[in-house]
Amino acid sequence: MGSVTVDETAEREDLLAAAVVKAVQGAGAHAGSVFLRSRDRRSIVLAATCGMPPSLLGGWNLIPVGSPIPVAAAYSSGRTIHLADADETVRRYPQLAVALPYAFGSCSVPVGRGGEMFGALAVVWTAPPGSDGLSRAQRRHLRVIANRLGASLAALRARTGRPVECDPQTVPVETPVPSALAVRLGLFDWDLVTGTLTVDDEFCAIFGLDPSAFDGRPEKLACRLHPGDLAAFRAAPRVAAAEGQIMARHLRVRGVGGGGDGYRTVDLWGRVPEVGDERARTHMVGAVVDERVGSACVAAVERLREGLFSLTPDGRVTYANGSLEQLVGVRGEVLLGRCLWDVLPWLSDPAFEDRHRSVMISQMPDSFFIRRPPDQWLSFSLHPDAAGVTGTAVSVGRPPSVEAAPAEPASTVPPAAAPERLGVMYHVLQLGSALTEAVTAREVCDVVADQLLPAFGGQQLAIYVVREGTMHLLFHTGHHKSFLDWLEGNPLHADLPGTEALTSGVPLFIESQQALSRGYPDIPVGEARSWAYLPLIASSRPVGTCVLGFDEIHMFTAKDRSVLTALAGLIGQALERARLYDSEFALARGLQQALLPHRLPVLPDIRTMARYLPGTSEMDIGGDWYDVIPTESGVSLVIGDVEGHSIAAAATMAQLRSAVRAFAAVGHMPGDVLAGANHTLIDLNSGLLASCCYIRLERGSGRALAARAGHPPPLLRRPDGTTDVLDLRVGPLLGVDHASQYPQTPIDLQPGSILALYTDGLVEERGTDIGVGIDQLRAYMAHTSADSLSELADRILHHARRSAQRADDIALLLTEYGRDTATRSES
Repeated sequence: MGSVTVDETAEREDLLAAAVVKAVQGAGAHAGSVFLRSRDRRSIVLAATCGMPPSLLGGWNLIPVGSPIPVAAAYSSGRTIHLADADETVRRYPQLAVALPYAFGSCSVPVGRGGEMFGALAVVWTAPPGSDGLSRAQRRHLRVIANRLGASLAALRARTGRPVECDPQTVPVETPVPSALAVRLGLFDWDLVTGTLTVDDEFCAIFGLDPSAFDGRPEKLACRLHPGDLAAFRAAPRVAAAEGQIMARHLRVRGVGGGGDGYRTVDLWGRVPEVGDERARTHMVGAVVDERVGSACVAAVERLREGLFSLTPDGRVTYANGSLEQLVGVRGEVLLGRCLWDVLPWLSDPAFEDRHRSVMISQMPDSFFIRRPPDQWLSFSLHPDAAGVTGTAVSVGRPPSVEAAPAEPASTVPPAAAPERLGVMYHVLQLGSALTEAVTAREVCDVVADQLLPAFGGQQLAIYVVREGTMHLLFHTGHHKSFLDWLEGNPLHADLPGTEALTSGVPLFIESQQALSRGYPDIPVGEARSWAYLPLIASSRPVGTCVLGFDEIHMFTAKDRSVLTALAGLIGQALERARLYDSEFALARGLQQALLPHRLPVLPDIRTMARYLPGTSEMDIGGDWYDVIPTESGVSLVIGDVEGHSIAAAATMAQLRSAVRAFAAVGHMPGDVLAGANHTLIDLNSGLLASCCYIRLERGSGRALAARAGHPPPLLRRPDGTTDVLDLRVGPLLGVDHASQYPQTPIDLQPGSILALYTDGLVEERGTDIGVGIDQLRAYMAHTSADSLSELADRILHHARRSAQRADDIALLLTEYGRDTATRSES
């Protein structure tokens, strides 16, 4: 299959952008997004947005299809998921509410065709408590848009042969809202017939182009655009040619007075046609505009004593008046193009970034106090619309909430712990979504440590689980190696904080060593000074205890306690699910290994080496197998693969392996061995098919006879390094027809030759012809040197091990012919 053309990519981008814009407009929403399925069908990937930059979505660009997230549920179930407001979101999707605790409503609808799901479309709107959400007509309209998008994507696939899927690394198509106020900076004329641009000098200055060297190619501009805006830029001439006009395009251009991220926001406007003006369909003209208010407005806001600033939807500063510069102590040119939290250290707490995300997603204003060191308090207000945020900042005295707060005793709270941690909850809000991607118990523990410790400033984290009524350490991170050693092996009824929290189901917060000694005088205090014991309970069953430790005294606020209490339930559910997965995985893999040869036979003049690599994205065991069967005249080499990943596939594989060994033991020819295995599989009535390659090799002569039942062809590397794909005659898969015949092909092996048999998991990649993978393996073997057969096998599997999304198992059997001594191989 060839590469994807620019036209195919552009057509799909147009379809996605048009659908999400119509959805936002039809629902009266302020933002929308389209997700498409990934290549492995295990995730949905953000493919297009309108009114909300992808950066606001945080870690939601890639969502596992099984996640308890509305857009994933819409894709998996094929149903519309309508959440009228935040209260309904909390009831039905608590993990989403924890990760995005904002006042918004949402509606997610599946995108597909003929029962096949391609992805999902979602819109978001402002929804104060008690909102009714979308009307039935609006929801029906969203489904119509999604169905039309699905039909268009299916039609595009039929024409191009390209699957409807999205690579996780693909930059989403963005359609931001055009700015309302702008100043004209430069003119252009785009000739749609010749495809050239005619620009003025000011236009060239804006884009950093040399007027004398500019050749009129649009690509000179495209290479300076933000990747998310390329679709809009490419679509502009097509829309102008088709409709005679174009709406404003909101673009970000690199290297034009940009700030820290190198981009400056500009708008691109198309020509508005006049009656009888044919140039409207052959030319597109307009202006580059800069987002700033007019000179009179600038003068007015510069007179204000309050600080005034404007942010793009993704948080970059587009304007800051002189009063703001004085309040924050940074010049305006330093702020422009950058996010405030990236420039000002005292705003780098995640809380400020989360405030911006909150107002953009909910479209509701917000205000808060923050302290600029050492003792200046500022009051910030944020006022959003779909095009960005307008903010104000004023100097205030000590806020009433701070004045009223009782002073902490100097002996209780050290100075290092006193500063407010205004954004400590930001990391915690991500825990719910991160846990949806954690599969194993180790992954769950890593996620909990990565989220909770930085969120609360802890230094130690331990997770103890219940096994046979006693506590056992599952995970620990931190520099105190003996942290909570005394809890190991204690029964649940022990009078200890870790067991009491678990049996009562109530978190225990101990804020000082003195408090620990008063409540539990027999427990060694250790080096930590504060602790939080969180009971992990799933389905009313005690799973374990998660313990946070702090090197300094930590005062747990009411908000800290409530959030940690809520998250303990999420952690308990995730850990129980992961432990069940680990147990089933270990059982399945143990069974798989038991069904494969424990060791390969020692043979004169022949070395064999086998490897088996489980798939990374499936827990179920597969039907791949290999075998080396000694015969009177030499050896028989076998590689096979029963379709599917299940206990049934493994059981069928074991029976086939036994059948092949039985037929080989009585001296049958390779074609007869496969014919007998075919009869056996059909008689088993398992409904499964299998592929197999069987080669009988004679010692001393190097002559071999091979038969193949729908299996990938072996590779032969000769002593000089040349490697070929063996052109063996092939018969049908095993299990198709009793009358199937399996032709034989002779092979001659020179001393020092290496024969490679493998299953398709080594060479097959979704979306790519298997022949490409086989040829890549051939080339790799030809150019890879190794001191031993074992090293060669490891190197062949190296790339497969690096693939996190490899779905299929791999069996590999290497045979080296013509050695004087025999070496037993290990599988």
